[in-house]
Amino acid sequence: AKNLTSFLTTCRRLCSFLPFLPLCSATTYFCNLNSSFHLEVKKQSEREMILSALLTSVGINLGLCFLFFTLYSVLRKQPWNSAVYAPRQLAKQTRRSQNGGGDEEEDDFFNFDMLLPSAGWVRRAWQVSEDELLCRSGLDAVVFIRIFVFSSRVFAIGGAIGIFVLLPVNYLGNQLSIDFYDLPNKNLETFSISNVNDGSNWLWVHFSAAYIFTGVVCYLLYYEYNHISLRRIASFHSSPPQPRHYTIVVRGIPSSGGRSFSETVQAFFTDNHPSTYLSHMVVHRTSKIRSLIKDAEKLYKTLARVKSQSSQQINKRDRLLGFFRGRDTDVSHYEQKLEDLERNVRIEQHSLTGELPNTSVEVPAAFVSFKSRFGAAVALHMQQGVDPTEWLTEEAPEPRDIHWSSFSSSFMKRWISRIVVVVACVALTILFLIPVVLVQGLANLEQLETWFPFLKGILDLTIVSQIVTGYLPSLILQLFLYLVPPVMLMLSSMEGYLSSSSTEKSACTKVLWFTIWNIFFANVLSGSAFHQVNIFLEPKNIPKILAEAVPGQATFFISYVVTSGWTKLSSEISQLTSLLWSYVTGVFSSNDDEEIDVPKLPYHSEIPRILFFGLLGTTYFFLAPLILPFLLIYFCIGYITFRNQLLNVYEPKYETNGRFWPIVHGSTIFSLILMHVIAIGIFGLKKLPLAATLTVPLPILTLLFNEYCRRRFVPLFQYYPTESIVKKDKEDQNRPNMAEFYDKLVTAYRDPALLPVQYARNSSSLSSPLLNSQV
Repeated sequence: AKNLTSFLTTCRRLCSFLPFLPLCSATTYFCNLNSSFHLEVKKQSEREMILSALLTSVGINLGLCFLFFTLYSVLRKQPWNSAVYAPRQLAKQTRRSQNGGGDEEEDDFFNFDMLLPSAGWVRRAWQVSEDELLCRSGLDAVVFIRIFVFSSRVFAIGGAIGIFVLLPVNYLGNQLSIDFYDLPNKNLETFSISNVNDGSNWLWVHFSAAYIFTGVVCYLLYYEYNHISLRRIASFHSSPPQPRHYTIVVRGIPSSGGRSFSETVQAFFTDNHPSTYLSHMVVHRTSKIRSLIKDAEKLYKTLARVKSQSSQQINKRDRLLGFFRGRDTDVSHYEQKLEDLERNVRIEQHSLTGELPNTSVEVPAAFVSFKSRFGAAVALHMQQGVDPTEWLTEEAPEPRDIHWSSFSSSFMKRWISRIVVVVACVALTILFLIPVVLVQGLANLEQLETWFPFLKGILDLTIVSQIVTGYLPSLILQLFLYLVPPVMLMLSSMEGYLSSSSTEKSACTKVLWFTIWNIFFANVLSGSAFHQVNIFLEPKNIPKILAEAVPGQATFFISYVVTSGWTKLSSEISQLTSLLWSYVTGVFSSNDDEEIDVPKLPYHSEIPRILFFGLLGTTYFFLAPLILPFLLIYFCIGYITFRNQLLNVYEPKYETNGRFWPIVHGSTIFSLILMHVIAIGIFGLKKLPLAATLTVPLPILTLLFNEYCRRRFVPLFQYYPTESIVKKDKEDQNRPNMAEFYDKLVTAYRDPALLPVQYARNSSSLSSPLLNSQV
């Protein structure tokens, strides 16, 4: 049978990958072992790491990166891995036509060239222009890549200053009194500012470097802000008419006795915006319909699979594997159940949109469309009602970006929800120190034996002690950290944002500050959470405390960049988890016509990680410049890796038009201010008070620069200027298809749950839609 052949082919693919599994397991072990090396140390003497140990760690991680990239260059050539390494292209081919040509490609399984690693994908990812990336993946993808471009430029210049100027000055100091000629056994603190003598005039080199580096970062920030804002305006001018530019969201519609919300909206905007008002669409509570449609879609896919299996006569495999054969053969049962679900959906839809609609399920919110962009902008920026809590206007998101369940919340409910979410985020950020402390205790064998004395005999075994101290702490901590982005995304969705992009943008900010607190400050400022909070309640002591604590953690963060940064990028490109999952599901899936699920890039988790590495580089620029080359390598690898992933793997589900960049700008400004505060404390501790005093203007100048950028660029990322809107409206007056666009605009924001249901009875392909967008 054809499906049995497919099953055996999948097993062959999985077996061909099995030789790599021990290597990948060993890779993961060594990555976790190396990344958790510094988790077990809390005292200054325990944090010491010699240069040869660092070079060994770097060599291991470079080897792992080379291994992962080599695996990727081979695995991506295999045609059955296209769903993992090129789902965008595969989805496009599936949408065009499903011609079933996959079997011919599998004949090339033993082609020798497919087993040879190559770097052609690096060249292709490098050669793609920014305009092509914008066309294929949107402005958000361009902004994401510009983060790597900006960071690479910053740390290329900073690295040149740090390695060729600051590092020799630090190394030639004798504050730590270590043998000058024993280079391989040098403590890494020998290369930090800690080795410069107190009161030495060489500290003025660091002072000058801080000013130069700040100027470079501010110039590049301004350049990138200006470049991306121009890109945003240019994208607006070049785009065809889009419904969101002509539409606003109105919430808090007041109830009028005897009239529905739809009638109230029409009367209000007809009276107050008679020349520009076009139409409106009131939002309904459709959670029940959505649940029915979801059940119908699941049942439709099941029915299509059963029909496919029945027509191909491949029930032998089901009997072999012990599946429930009787359930799969009853096609008529599924058809009848699906028809019943369709009927229930239509009944619910008719109760909302029929001749006598049920106004009790209307939500006091509506999408109001206008005849021009300027008309929508006027309504958006003006207070519509006397009561500021009524007739609230917001910019309309893209139709595909709408979060429909958020419309039912009232003004007071949203206000209370946001307060609750802020409190929950603060509590989660602080309480996360509990698992961090437990993990650090797990990495300390002496403390672990104190807690659990009955384990002393087991922990004395070399293998057990290596696993407990080297593998488990990092594994447990990483598991906790992996839970943070989805939890923050869930909390952000509770704030009542109307679009998924706004929710993700809010979650991005939350994850960023969570990361800064729990990875940077939690490691730098040892002690309980209350101790850390008390430090910031005494502002005058902050520079001194940070100056004492931050340099001692340079070793940890260098190791963190090498392990967590480099290895994460290599695992991103290799996609081993997705690859193994595709092999496993291939064993149990018999339908080759299933629609490809193309993933989207999780900006809310990736952007905070990149910005955190930028914070480390900025903070340790003049403290421990040895970290800068490793960061530069990270950003260069990340640039190629994510360009490749955005072109082949990730597909945009919605577009914020570059609104993530203000987060990048704010994080960089915070990093600079943090560097300045530490510099003030360092110069004070090094008995150079004049340098500490002259550093004080630096954060003030940085904040003034930030205020200028806020006034200069932030308005362009919030709304489009009147000049651009009016110009675009005048251009569209000559468009021949504007009448057709207005017809589509009337129904552009119709709830998908209210669209007609259509079941393709004559098609057994999973690609046939259950719901049709015809109105």
